[in-house]
Amino acid sequence: MPDTSREQRSLFGEILDWMLAPLLLLWPMSVALTWLVAQNIANRPFDRDLAEMARTVARQVEVERSGNTQRPTRVRLRLSEVAAEVLRSDDTDRVYFQVLGSKGEFVAGDKEIPAPEEAPSTPQEVHYRDDNVQADAVRVAYLWLPTSGVAGELPPLVQVAETLDKRSRLATEIIKGVIVPQFVVLPLAVLLVWLALAKGIRPLNELQQRIRKRESQDLSPIDERNVPEEVAPLVRAINDLLSRLDRSMRTQKQFLADAAHQLKTPLAGLRMQAELAQREIDAGQQDPKALKSSLQHIAHSSQRAAHMVNQLLSMARAEDQESARRLSEVNLVRLARETVRDFVPKAMDKRIDLGYEGPEEGQVLHGKLVGQPLLLRELIRNLVDNALQYTPAQGSVTVRLVDDPFGQVVVLQVEDTGPGIPEAERGLVFQAFYRALGTEVDGSGLGLAIVHEVVQQHRAEITISDARPRGASPAGSGPGALFTVRFPVKPSDPTLPGGASAGPGASAAGLSERGAAPASG
Repeated sequence: MPDTSREQRSLFGEILDWMLAPLLLLWPMSVALTWLVAQNIANRPFDRDLAEMARTVARQVEVERSGNTQRPTRVRLRLSEVAAEVLRSDDTDRVYFQVLGSKGEFVAGDKEIPAPEEAPSTPQEVHYRDDNVQADAVRVAYLWLPTSGVAGELPPLVQVAETLDKRSRLATEIIKGVIVPQFVVLPLAVLLVWLALAKGIRPLNELQQRIRKRESQDLSPIDERNVPEEVAPLVRAINDLLSRLDRSMRTQKQFLADAAHQLKTPLAGLRMQAELAQREIDAGQQDPKALKSSLQHIAHSSQRAAHMVNQLLSMARAEDQESARRLSEVNLVRLARETVRDFVPKAMDKRIDLGYEGPEEGQVLHGKLVGQPLLLRELIRNLVDNALQYTPAQGSVTVRLVDDPFGQVVVLQVEDTGPGIPEAERGLVFQAFYRALGTEVDGSGLGLAIVHEVVQQHRAEITISDARPRGASPAGSGPGALFTVRFPVKPSDPTLPGGASAGPGASAAGLSERGAAPASG
């Protein structure tokens, strides 16, 4: 059972969510990316200044190389205290510098700057790194001076470090210049998306209003010219549904009109006979035969009305699409045999030989028939009842079940010795309330319509042919009618016992119906 408490989803809200959710997800990513780009941009000018300061200090370094390889190279800085103070002067950041000798010894500057971990590389080439000096984060520019070539000596090292306050301020200003406008643009973008989506979905609202304003009887197609291209398939599907609904309603109206017309005859007979009996009683006539005749007519008319109602209910069951989905395996042998037994009394009353030919009750067919047992029983009953209605006394009706050894189909046949059905009318007899021309049989006209509906429900095939060649029938009898229904089946399990079944020429398979309804009274 569906959960009716669940709220309906809004197409507008869902589209808006799918449009805004990525935007809100990408915005923090944009902020992080902007921060990285701003840091890179802010570092470039200050790195150039820092590198220039490192080269300035390097130019003030004197390296005294000794011709004796036993004496180490002397390194000293020719930088006055005034120049050092100028070097360190900065309104925002603290600047550190350091010079290390050929043995890695401290020469001048600030001892706090740590030495780089990497090995010396190309002389006079400035390198950068991030480090810490006295718990302050700094940016360090460093370079090595040309080496003396003495074994065991390192090239002198010059390092200049600067704290990051100016860089952070510049990066912050860049981020503010980029991010702050986004706080204005983002709500504006959301508003524009909202308005654009509302405008885009407006044709759906207009279509809804057009449908709501329709009369309940108006099943004409919806005009597709004023709907968006994306909605056109939906409108075409609705038009197709309206067309099928219109056909269904017209069929039902015609069916109800025909049913009402057919019911008028037995009901009018009931009323007429009741009024006739009442007039005879009021007139003081006590003729038992006349009253008995009226009562017989009343009983016959009520029987016709009841039969008509039952046929209408059977037709409704056959057309029920919901019940058509509830399928199960059907024992067609049992249904056929039971139906024949049910009609034995009627066949005896009409002096008709009713028989069954086919597999026995315990035999298993080569194919499994999946369907609705109730509807299949109605199909067999209506075929047998139709055959008994049109077969004259001294005739015969045979219900035959033919198994397919390849397990593809199972064939049901109902054969009679009645007048038969002309070929031109064989496509019309399955219509509701249709009666073959030239017949005086009392019936509802719904039996074969029910058969046709059940056949369609089970994806089967039904054909009508003459039981005997025309002109070769005995005097006083017609060619007869042979109704053949072929049901598609699924192959049975070959390991089951009794897989063999009787062929079309089998005997009555244990049934005594062939002799129970003798041809002669």
